[in-house]
Amino acid sequence: MHDLTLIEQTRALIAAGDIVAAECALVSLAHTQGDHALMEVLEQLPPKDTLAIIREYDDSKASILNLMITPQQFAKAVVLEKQYRDLTRTHLRGMVNSVIFRDDADSLAFLNAIGDLEGGSDALADYFEEKWSRIEAFARTGTFDASEDDGAFVGEDDLRANAYARPKIDQDDIADRDWMQMAWLLRYECPDLFIEMLLVLRAKALAFEQGQEYGQAHAQPPTDDDKIDLSGTDRGRATPVRLESDEESAI
Repeated sequence: MHDLTLIEQTRALIAAGDIVAAECALVSLAHTQGDHALMEVLEQLPPKDTLAIIREYDDSKASILNLMITPQQFAKAVVLEKQYRDLTRTHLRGMVNSVIFRDDADSLAFLNAIGDLEGGSDALADYFEEKWSRIEAFARTGTFDASEDDGAFVGEDDLRANAYARPKIDQDDIADRDWMQMAWLLRYECPDLFIEMLLVLRAKALAFEQGQEYGQAHAQPPTDDDKIDLSGTDRGRATPVRLESDEESAI
């Protein structure tokens, strides 16, 4: 019964926009009744409410929710995040990095869970969209130096043929707990998902160049449980894709 009461309280706080208080209520539960009690509550929270909390990740402090969330719960939240239409993708990258690269995380379990969901590769493409030229260079040359790339796309057949090529750079050399390490993990540990993500990223770039919004024809309408109320936010318009030029590229 106490779990049901806490869930209702947490959802009410989220609906009211008091994300800090909602997180504090869950943290208090973990402190008083243990991690297992928190996990039981998280399992019953709708993905949109879990997302509302974890997308506000602050890297200046530890978040018990980011430490406790399961791959499946996290994947559902990541796929829903696009509904916020965050112009900078700051929240998406922050919450993904905070979970995928936490010290005890099985990064591949989280990435595979994202890849298993419809919309997972789209969410990862959103994560990388400002690094498009660097990701294309990585797919073609095995390095992130876009200035060494001739600009030609690697075809899908060639991408799959070279999916298990030996890395040119070690993961330790780019272990930034950010987009480069994420790209390395995808290409060399989850190559099918990397290819799917890259194809979506290219489609987004093409749609932007043609003055269109990607995904309108393929978008699945969210269910009532998944809909996110954007009233009172500044995220109610389409997110433009800003492609990073070679001149802007810097590690």
